[in-house]
Amino acid sequence: MSERTERAASRQPGTTSSWRPVVCWSVFLLALWMILTRSFDPQELVVGTVASVLVALLVRRVAAQLIVCGSSWPRRTTFLFAYVPYLLWSIVRANIDVALRVVNPRLPIRPGIVRVKTRLKSPLGRLLLTSSITLTPGTLTVDIDGDDLFIHWIDVEGADTEDISRRIVGGFERYLEVIFG
Repeated sequence: MSERTERAASRQPGTTSSWRPVVCWSVFLLALWMILTRSFDPQELVVGTVASVLVALLVRRVAAQLIVCGSSWPRRTTFLFAYVPYLLWSIVRANIDVALRVVNPRLPIRPGIVRVKTRLKSPLGRLLLTSSITLTPGTLTVDIDGDDLFIHWIDVEGADTEDISRRIVGGFERYLEVIFG
């Protein structure tokens, strides 16, 4: 086996030596830039190209895990763009719930720490999941132990781990499983 073939075979996905994700993300970000600026002015294209390449280089380790190129990129990208509104809606809904509990003292507040199971295996997927949970008012990720997440929840309802997992992480996981595999 040649030295080049050995290096390619020993390279793990997600390492910084793979430039394919950087190129793909640069093209993707430039296309997004062009859509948002709605300009084909040469100066705009130069600035957009430089900014896209710099961002792709700065986040190349993450970009390698979020493969935009490849056979599954349309589905992953679609779920990524669908995840953002879902997350925002979850945040708004939880804000309303917490605000109602503050202004109406008759609504129950039963705080506690619950254990939920996650099916996500990707470290980046788990990071986004725990960040999404923490961004949602009324919940806070306290600890991670293997596939278990320990969440402080403002209104603990029930003790069934499966039901609690479905209620807290189910919606987020539905998107993140597709995005991160």
